[in-house]
Amino acid sequence: MGAKLRQEMRRSGRPFKQVVNEFLRLGLNARRELKPPRKFTVRTRPLGLPPGLSYDNVEELLDQVDGPLRP
Repeated sequence: MGAKLRQEMRRSGRPFKQVVNEFLRLGLNARRELKPPRKFTVRTRPLGLPPGLSYDNVEELLDQVDGPLRP
């Protein structure tokens, strides 16, 4: 038996079964009232790399941008 259920039983003076049923009803009703989440979509956009640079090889890109002796 959960601590919160025992606490509610002591506070209300009701038996375990009534407390559990009440909280089950509350949870199920709250679930019905929830709106479904909005669909998440990713909007792509061009990154505008200068000509000659590509994200296909990140190591090569870093060498071209920062030089071969980068930290």
